[in-house]
Amino acid sequence: MISVKNLKKSFDNNPILKGISCDFEKGKTSLIIGQTGSGKTVFLKCLLGLHKYEEGEIIFDNNNLESMNDLEKMTLKSNIGTVFQGSALFDSMNIEENVMFPLKMFKEMPFDEMQDRVNIVLKRVELLNSNKKMPSEASGGMQKRVAIARAIVNEPKYLFCDEPNSGLDPKTAIVIDNLINEITQEQNITTIINSHDMNSVMEIGEKIVFLKNGNLEWVGSKKDIFKTKNKAVTDFVYSSELYKKVRKMYLKS
Repeated sequence: MISVKNLKKSFDNNPILKGISCDFEKGKTSLIIGQTGSGKTVFLKCLLGLHKYEEGEIIFDNNNLESMNDLEKMTLKSNIGTVFQGSALFDSMNIEENVMFPLKMFKEMPFDEMQDRVNIVLKRVELLNSNKKMPSEASGGMQKRVAIARAIVNEPKYLFCDEPNSGLDPKTAIVIDNLINEITQEQNITTIINSHDMNSVMEIGEKIVFLKNGNLEWVGSKKDIFKTKNKAVTDFVYSSELYKKVRKMYLKS
């Protein structure tokens, strides 16, 4: 579980996050959504420890991020898996080497054990026997699955995904959404996804955190979104054709 309390972050005296408080539960897929400039990317980077914040607390399973020493922070990093926008694979490494990279960085284990672990996660993302392929030989959807395999190879407690469906066609995007959600439940991970994709919200939004102008505007589930009267939320999501269709079906049921 990750708890955020009164988080504030500014750049050049310009407040970006204005006191955000919320919890992200273990075994659930949570989505951070909002318009461009809402603060969602800065929020995610604060959670990842990439931005230092001025006020507030980020607590990973009762451990305050700001109170951690260097060794504790390194241990936390080893328990975090990240799927970057655009996959961010190493072009000079084959798929096996890309997936093995976190193991070499954080684990002390024989090479054959690392290889076994790589094969386990590649099988889980349906890429078994693709070890020696280069990223340039893989489709966008395949690259994204490699990125997910790399993110979970260390058996992380926390999984962060930044726009995981960016650049993918709708069908492949749904496959990636469902894969992330299934792995979250299977491994009881705390998963946080930064997204603007309403398809993702409707597919896997167990918890949705909506930011507006640096404030926490609304929190709820994909079912709650159909019932909310919060104008900022409805203005944001109602442009989605999927939302219109599903909301109509939901209200009739």
